[in-house]
Amino acid sequence: MQLRLLGLLLGLLAFVSALSAQGGQLLVVLEEQGERSKYSQFWSDLEARGFHLTFRAPKDTSLALFRHGVPAYSHLLLLPTQSKGLGPALAPNLIVDFINAGSNVLLALSAESSVPSAVSSLLLELDISLPPDRNSLVVDHFNYETKQAGDKHDVLLLPSPELAGRKGVKNFFSVDGLIAFPRAVGAVLGNASPLLSSILKAPSTAYTYNPKDEAEGVEDVFATGSQLSLVTAFQARNSARFTVLGSVEALQDTWFDASVQTPGASKATQTSNRAFAEKLTRWTFMESGVLRVGTVQHYLNEGIQKGVTNTTSLGAAVDVNPGIYRIKNDVHYSIELSEWVGDHWAPFTPPQSDAVQVEFSMLSPFQRLDMRPSATTPNSTIFTADFKVPDQHGIFNFFVEYRRPFYTNVEEKRTVTIRHFAHDEWPRSFVITGAYPWISGIWVTVAGWVGFVALWLYSKPAAAKVDLKVGGAAKR
Repeated sequence: MQLRLLGLLLGLLAFVSALSAQGGQLLVVLEEQGERSKYSQFWSDLEARGFHLTFRAPKDTSLALFRHGVPAYSHLLLLPTQSKGLGPALAPNLIVDFINAGSNVLLALSAESSVPSAVSSLLLELDISLPPDRNSLVVDHFNYETKQAGDKHDVLLLPSPELAGRKGVKNFFSVDGLIAFPRAVGAVLGNASPLLSSILKAPSTAYTYNPKDEAEGVEDVFATGSQLSLVTAFQARNSARFTVLGSVEALQDTWFDASVQTPGASKATQTSNRAFAEKLTRWTFMESGVLRVGTVQHYLNEGIQKGVTNTTSLGAAVDVNPGIYRIKNDVHYSIELSEWVGDHWAPFTPPQSDAVQVEFSMLSPFQRLDMRPSATTPNSTIFTADFKVPDQHGIFNFFVEYRRPFYTNVEEKRTVTIRHFAHDEWPRSFVITGAYPWISGIWVTVAGWVGFVALWLYSKPAAAKVDLKVGGAAKR
């Protein structure tokens, strides 16, 4: 019993100490355990950030992604294998279930080994296509490393990813210096999926090449230039993350701080692979780009509540989050958003030229407004919006949907009823200027009728005429 309590305590401590908002249990699938030493700096960096690493072979009988129906690990790291499959515990459908359960996956590829058919099938589920020959690599005769790849041109030297030009996109992957990608596998992304994003694309002069092809020239090229994605991010609708790294060699100690030189350069420079690997794993394992919804409030912005920002100052007089409003009411809406930064929650600031919006909708939005950051707390930003309820009764929703590349999805909905005016809530006619002609007509009619009656009552009728005969009248 004491051993069980000790194990539970250690598990809780590992979860608390991890810098990830998702948890710190990381499963590393590595076929050759002797190759662990090639990535010693990478493992040390992960452990320093609070992750608990568990190493398993792909076909280990004790390997299982789920335990008692729930994910046994918070994250999964798949390294290249020499076998054609990943084993029964890592079937594509199980990995998809692992993602649907909210866990994250980092898949690393290498042109040194053929891509297993199970991996190709898994990526096709996500609308990611690999070269059909499964042995192709990306070469570039203009952006290669001259010291160690002077003949093959299969070690690409690429600058930091540039994502700032896209609206609403924050660059979580920028580094200083060049990134070395030895023997990389390029992927082509489908155009139909809004869940896919390319973190790093190949240069315009790059193309795929099969080193086993004995032809002198390349005729049928799988993809070229920016069509090739070397690092791909997939974020599911439940915000679980799946990242494809085209070069596992980029994580090795050899390239973490290697001295490299591009063609035509006068001197060598140090690679930024270590910094890029840290930022890539931070995003994949939910250490960055994670949003959280805090308090959500809506209430009348009329009478004594007009302009109130602190509802507790009025005590019970403020009816917060009522279930019913009246048409043409003035309403105040606010929502708290936080962003996970490092090891704590911090106020969220949208990227430049972007805004958090709220919709007031029935079947379609009647209002769609940009919310303004009105206040901040030590760990959140309060976004607010004021508007007038439309002249339409029915069932409406306060709906905030914030979906941006590389941020977890925010979807918050509150349902309210909108009613008509009650019989004693209509404005009096004397305050409606448009009613003045009709009111004047009524009073003119009344005055005319009173005048007519008065004239009729007080007008004496004319006297009757009498005929008089002179000298007496004949008697009958």
